[in-house]
Amino acid sequence: MTQSREASSVYGEQGEYPRIDTLFLSEPDMLAAGVTDMARCVATMEEVLTCLSVEDFRMAGMNGNSHGAMVSFPKASPHPNMPLDSPDRRFMAMPAYLGGRFNRAGVKWYGSNVSNREIGLPRSIHMFVLNDAITGAPLAIMSANLISAVRTGAISGVGGRYLAREGAEVAAVVGPGVMGKTALEALIVSVPTLHTLNIKGRSARSIDSFTEWVKGNFPQITTIRSFETEEDALKDADVITVTTTTSTEGANGYPHIDPSWLKPGAFLTLPAAASLPDEFLTSSHVKLVVDNRELYEAWHEEYGPDAYQTVGIIGTKFIELENRGLLEKGSVVEIADVISGAQLGRTSEDDIIVYSVGGMPVEDVAWASDIYENARAKGIGTPLNIWETPVLA
Repeated sequence: MTQSREASSVYGEQGEYPRIDTLFLSEPDMLAAGVTDMARCVATMEEVLTCLSVEDFRMAGMNGNSHGAMVSFPKASPHPNMPLDSPDRRFMAMPAYLGGRFNRAGVKWYGSNVSNREIGLPRSIHMFVLNDAITGAPLAIMSANLISAVRTGAISGVGGRYLAREGAEVAAVVGPGVMGKTALEALIVSVPTLHTLNIKGRSARSIDSFTEWVKGNFPQITTIRSFETEEDALKDADVITVTTTTSTEGANGYPHIDPSWLKPGAFLTLPAAASLPDEFLTSSHVKLVVDNRELYEAWHEEYGPDAYQTVGIIGTKFIELENRGLLEKGSVVEIADVISGAQLGRTSEDDIIVYSVGGMPVEDVAWASDIYENARAKGIGTPLNIWETPVLA
């Protein structure tokens, strides 16, 4: 770095205003700065959830809890260059402020198109801008695909730490892709007794690739089995994650989980679309847990009573069931209250726990902030000058 970035007074972290520099971090820079350190990310996400429990955060929208602002596309258009609706075809901005030790703001911006895979690109391409919370000055501009993937998995890991049955041994992954990898890694970090993995995928290629990745990284997983059906993959699993791409068909196209496939005591962490019967979700032996209740309420404000059909994340179904009077108000538990001890998560070995992971920009702010600090300490990244003095001030 060419200048000191130590925090000084209320007027920011650079201490040399009005000059502003920002730090550009490429994906190789992010790797060098530790973005894939899952154990540390799980610990950081637990801090994030604690900030949420005391309202020390803000996200988009008047409610302060919106997932973000999305540009979607029509099914048909008279304009030849306009993108058309297809699975996960969108642009999205996800801004947030997070307090606690982080005390920073930021925004993740990304475009998503499933067809990217045909040309060797990821489905979504993410960038993140980290900002000083007082001046708004950009501290860093970062490649953010790995931020997003790792922090999403880490939230499942926090759930596993507090909600999985003691001595859990068998994990199941339905959808062995990027999200499946980070969710499984976080669960392995958080549930060290896991030793067997069941996989259900759509193709032999994805299953083989996932299997080789597990063998190369997690020696504690001594048995890996692939199955043709979800039922066979789930029936003996203690810890389950479903991480398949959201369908545009609504709930009818979401992966369906039949309760008869689940053993007593199973823990399900669902960061992607999934379908479970209403009568199962409202039964007394099932516990419903969310990462942030107000996130799902915000989705209902934005999309109406059919938010689950649009969003697909199971927590919107939990709120829908409450609104329909099928669940008692307050029966949906927040993971932060389990962490603090304010509420119980698992009350018996036979409880089945369904944990909804919605994905929030406060998580990006936290992990981006930690990686930025690592990069500064290690001299990683490329400083870019924004201005010496602003033309308009």
